[in-house]
Amino acid sequence: MNRRHILHLIGAAAAAWFAVPSPASAQQPIKIGEVNSYTGLPAFTIPYRQGWQLAVEEVNARGGLLGGRKLEVVSRDDAGKPDDAVRIAGELVANEKVDLLSGTYFSNVGLAVADFAAREKIPFVASEPLSDAVTWQKGNRWTWRLRPSTYMQAAMLVEEAAKLPARRWATVAPNYEYGQSAVKWFKELLKAKRPDVEFVAEQWPAQGKLEAGPTVQALAASNPDAIFNVTFGADLAKFVREGDNRGLFAKRSVVSLLSGEPEYLEPMKDEAPKGWIVTGYPWDQVKTPENTAFVEAYRKRFNEPPRMGSVVGYATFTAIAAAIGKAGSTDGEKLLAALAGLKIDSPFGPVLFRAIDHQSTMGAFVGRTDVKDGKPTMVDWRYADGAAYLPPDDVVRTLRPAE
Repeated sequence: MNRRHILHLIGAAAAAWFAVPSPASAQQPIKIGEVNSYTGLPAFTIPYRQGWQLAVEEVNARGGLLGGRKLEVVSRDDAGKPDDAVRIAGELVANEKVDLLSGTYFSNVGLAVADFAAREKIPFVASEPLSDAVTWQKGNRWTWRLRPSTYMQAAMLVEEAAKLPARRWATVAPNYEYGQSAVKWFKELLKAKRPDVEFVAEQWPAQGKLEAGPTVQALAASNPDAIFNVTFGADLAKFVREGDNRGLFAKRSVVSLLSGEPEYLEPMKDEAPKGWIVTGYPWDQVKTPENTAFVEAYRKRFNEPPRMGSVVGYATFTAIAAAIGKAGSTDGEKLLAALAGLKIDSPFGPVLFRAIDHQSTMGAFVGRTDVKDGKPTMVDWRYADGAAYLPPDDVVRTLRPAE
């Protein structure tokens, strides 16, 4: 064999060596595209991001998924705008080659991304958008939702509202899909339990632009016995402050969606309302093993207590990792099959993703607001299991389009 042949063989062997991927390069990450309103509502979405970061770190520390592949999240800010969210989702799919989409906060944004997911045939695990349309009227086979919907949380609150002597009710809610859906279901469900009630006034401020004075004045003019409130964030704080100043809440019951969640309740400090019936998360009082372990891990990682957003972010990515593991693949169809009937352990306990409507059975804590030692809190609370606050399957089939 001459020198020329020897060099040729050496070159071929070297090429073959470099062409064989190393174990590290062969294990490409599993990429999740995450879209949320980080600048639109940071009080919720920043804890949400920290929650999913904790879940991803735990999965990767255990060795990843599918034989050692790590989870990698490509996160983008939709600024609370549906058009931006759809554009970003398109970029995540086309450029980043993500295997799955997740997130969104506002209901109109979640619905827009759900529609995109159906068109592009990519799984979408919606974390926070509460509109029932996400899983019912506009539901599709590619979209699943974690949090209890407006129907579910309205049903939880109606259970308590129906016990009140109040007959004349007024409502105040942000004028977009979430607020409209919440008011619709509260009215229908309360009237079903209490045919004697009437709704005497409605206020529909634009989200994030509540004019507290005129809103409170209009509600007071209707002289209701009770008020159903759906405002949140900065609007909630303005509504509470102006309502207190004008005596709107004196001798009136208030039933309020989400107002017991720490990100909305705690910023009001000693101005927080007392005695409101709310859904929320009394993180420091829930002593179940699941919540205790989550709170300890979260505080160790971020040096602060969790918020409701923290739980949602953590549980969303716990579910995504569990679905990938169950599917044994990142193939879209296999992920859909894995999500149907998927069971996970969340900080709130066991959660099931229902095959019939892609809604999870995560529940919420229902109680009353109070202020103790100058700090707002929830008292007299109970956990309402989401599975108990969903309509029968035959009703769900009439609400969700056939697939």
